[in-house]
Amino acid sequence: MDAHTIIVAATAIAVGIIFGAAGLGSAIGWGLITSKTIEGITRQPEMRPQLLVNTFIFAGLMESFPFIILAFGFWFLFANPFVG
Repeated sequence: MDAHTIIVAATAIAVGIIFGAAGLGSAIGWGLITSKTIEGITRQPEMRPQLLVNTFIFAGLMESFPFIILAFGFWFLFANPFVG
């Protein structure tokens, strides 16, 4: 095996791990956001509108994270900077 093959194979494995970690991190983030929102609403029902607005803002930020990681992963796959 030459160096090019090893670099491409290692990059493919690393990108797979990165995609899995991004999906797992996003799922954990969504779970924490929604659980804390429900907990806050049950503690103070009158704060429901403000909590829901904050939930949607943070959910949008959480949703952008996997897409940014996806862009970096595809950059490493298709325009690999490590291959000369």
